Amino acid sequence: MKIDKALIPTLREDPKDADTKSHKLLIRGGFMRQFTAGVFIYLPLGWRIMMKIQRIIREEMDRIGGQEILMPVLAPREIWEEAGRWQAYGDDMFRLKDRKGRDYCLCPTHEEVVAEIARHIVRSYRDLPQIWYQIQTKFRDEPRPRFGVIRTRQFTMKDSYSLDVDEAGLDKSYNLHQEAYIRIFKRCGLDFISVRASGGIMGAGESTEFMALVEGGEDVIAKCGQCDYRSNLEIAEGRSEPVTFADGPIAKVATPERRTVEEVTQFLNVPPQSLAKNMYYTAPGKPGVLILVRGDYEINEERVKHRIGSDYQAASAEEILRQFGAEPGFIGPVGIKGIAIYADELLKGTRGLITGANENHFHIKGLNLNRDVAVTEFLNLRKVKPGDRCLKCGGTLDFHRALELGHIFKLGTKYSRAMGAFFLDEAGKEKPIIMGSYGIGLERIMACALEQKGDEKGAVWPIAIAPYDAYIVALNADDPEINRAAGEICRDLDASGISYLLDDRDLSAGVKFNDADLLGLPIKITIGKKGLRENKFDISRRESGAVFVAARESVAAQCRELKERLLNDNL
Repeated sequence: MKIDKALIPTLREDPKDADTKSHKLLIRGGFMRQFTAGVFIYLPLGWRIMMKIQRIIREEMDRIGGQEILMPVLAPREIWEEAGRWQAYGDDMFRLKDRKGRDYCLCPTHEEVVAEIARHIVRSYRDLPQIWYQIQTKFRDEPRPRFGVIRTRQFTMKDSYSLDVDEAGLDKSYNLHQEAYIRIFKRCGLDFISVRASGGIMGAGESTEFMALVEGGEDVIAKCGQCDYRSNLEIAEGRSEPVTFADGPIAKVATPERRTVEEVTQFLNVPPQSLAKNMYYTAPGKPGVLILVRGDYEINEERVKHRIGSDYQAASAEEILRQFGAEPGFIGPVGIKGIAIYADELLKGTRGLITGANENHFHIKGLNLNRDVAVTEFLNLRKVKPGDRCLKCGGTLDFHRALELGHIFKLGTKYSRAMGAFFLDEAGKEKPIIMGSYGIGLERIMACALEQKGDEKGAVWPIAIAPYDAYIVALNADDPEINRAAGEICRDLDASGISYLLDDRDLSAGVKFNDADLLGLPIKITIGKKGLRENKFDISRRESGAVFVAARESVAAQCRELKERLLNDNL
């Protein structure tokens, strides 16, 4: 492909609204264009990358026995209600009505559709196990799209689903996907780790995320500095020592306009560990609950919802005022009746604490939880923080920014029971299908490659997903001898299976070399007058900058050997 005939609208400056390295490079290099907030147009280079990622995924999914299907983007409300997720998915789901007023959604995921297929097709244990997968467009009504293609409203996902007769079968399907994911991400040239994760709205079963440690990551993981413990922050656990203070009677103190932990501790000149922080949660048709954690920790909402119900949300200021007679920041557990109170385990047995007085602009000192509060249950309800100790080895937990590449879940029977997806076992007894769900974000693979390998000059694409293998810089392109040599090398590259972009534009060498670096193709071939005279052509690697020389008749063979070496490096 000649670059002057290609649709590659490069930019010399970073786009003003780009907030990550990958976002900047994808726009600057002409790989894609933003259409509207959270929605992108794939231009030819970007789409070639996506197709290469798809090919790798298909090969590895087929390798574990996956069968590719294609499910609809549009789904009726009824099947989501059967599984209980029409409301639970909340505002993240795009909802719409047809001309007859029927409710539909644009699917953010397809567990319900898979269960719908299975309940009509799977009849017997002889029909199982199954692995179905698709590469499909998904939608999420992201309130604040950001990080370029990392957090968007329209995205491409490989989602697969396993159907088994028992837990042992699910374990096997889960392990097969873990192995396939490791091969996929390695072949794409990425550095990644796997971490313990939360099932979230998908389900409460075992869950693993595949994460890349990058500065532009949207997630945070906790990682032990001494052992292999690593976990998504939502479910990470750590050890911290309880702290207690001098005991004494409860006393009310004025804290005018001091609502936050920082404001109260500064005003009273006390450490944040001396505060008991309160949060009130409510759910439709259910009694509210009060959650207490120590002031130097944040509430882990994932754990709170897992314990009291996924439909619970932090109460509004109006609900808090109605229940406690005080505004947020001044509420507390003393004297409260008819409300379950769950306290973090670090508060067990603590004395001399400070908490809200249930009166605006006042707190109380001297709180003794055992004496003053009827705690329903002590649980681990806090988020870990840097410096907590690892439960596995006692080492120190550190935090790292990370980008989620893929996520696998053991769903169990959550969807099959709800939607009537049953099979007959060998004894003729009806049983629910055991399901698993497994996702990969294709755009995230593309973004991760740039976050990890891109530099100040531009993109640096791993060979397996690069839009082309080589960038040919033809200097003095108006010279007939240069054009003839370029044509011969291009024919040899075609015959050797090397894809390329030929830059024979009538532009300066500096512009061509800059564009070669910006586009980040793995191999660069330079054709100039000196090379023609001496029969020496420079071949360079974009990632390392290493340069070697080849005669014209061996350029294609050298590039082929380099390509194979680069591919093998990622296996």
